[in-house]
Amino acid sequence: MNGVGDFFSLDVGTNSIRLVQLDGDIQHGWSLQRYAYVPVDRKIIQDSSQIGRQKLGEAIMNAVRQAGIRTKNIAVGMPAQKTYTTIVEVEAQTPKELDRMVKYQMDQYIPMAVEEAKADYVVLGVSPNDPAKAEVLISSTSIEYSESLLEMIESLGLNVIAQEPEPLAMARALMPIGVEDARMIVDLGEKSTDLVVVYKNAPRLVRSIPGGFDSLVKTVSASLGITEEQSKQFILKFGLAQDKIEGQVFKALDGVLEGFASELVKSVRFFQTKYMNTKMGGIILSGFAEIVPFFAEYIEAKTSVATSQGNPWQLVRVTPEQQQALTSVASEFAVAIGLAERSNN
Repeated sequence: MNGVGDFFSLDVGTNSIRLVQLDGDIQHGWSLQRYAYVPVDRKIIQDSSQIGRQKLGEAIMNAVRQAGIRTKNIAVGMPAQKTYTTIVEVEAQTPKELDRMVKYQMDQYIPMAVEEAKADYVVLGVSPNDPAKAEVLISSTSIEYSESLLEMIESLGLNVIAQEPEPLAMARALMPIGVEDARMIVDLGEKSTDLVVVYKNAPRLVRSIPGGFDSLVKTVSASLGITEEQSKQFILKFGLAQDKIEGQVFKALDGVLEGFASELVKSVRFFQTKYMNTKMGGIILSGFAEIVPFFAEYIEAKTSVATSQGNPWQLVRVTPEQQQALTSVASEFAVAIGLAERSNN
């Protein structure tokens, strides 16, 4: 990304587009320059045909115009379902030798044929278990997906300077600055849940758990015999409160969320078997998990780990007008902000 100057970020969600352009840097803090939040029919976002891509492209350019963005440089998020991220240990060597070895052995680390994959890696540092080894984070996606995304964005006259897996961008925005212990960031999306454990400013575990807010909505709808729209309103209004509407939402969701919490506990244990002397200092919730009432309290009770709502805007200065305009959708910007906070150096 060296020398690209200004850029903005693009996050295409399940039913909306988020754009962010920031000014500033990590040392001095960021300020929100321009942004857009544009709802889009989820059928358009899921449509991979030529017409579907064209409509999505029109929606993106509509958002760019709405935000008043003038730069052509763009950083794009890639959904966790389209990417594979893992952390491996290799023999510690010089950067040149390490580069050669990781590329040579790449087929052992990714779940697709090397010739069909676009892969990148970053050295995280010395292994916590063996000083003779280095930890390396590897991310991959299919060339077909990466190139079709690139082609669609570039056909709009934009210049893609970075493609990054969404969980990594989200973690950058939500991780508190200066913490010594590990934190688990959990983003409950519409269809699935992304989970990233961050320690010493680097992701150490990246997972995607099947099931998202949609499955909670369907569960409550079936259990209470109400429409999915009513179910959604009930969950967002009453959440897991046991003293509201006789705790019906809580009772309907308890079984599903018990399984969800056990996945988080498994991830904490997996992390701690590798980083044995490292404390899991907290769980940070994002997406729908951040806005469902009493979700944090439920997860904390089930995992015995302090749980709080994340704030993707923690390092971004916004004007009172921007804050007011963003009130109802602020929690949805973690990926877009994380992408925009990528270092420009």
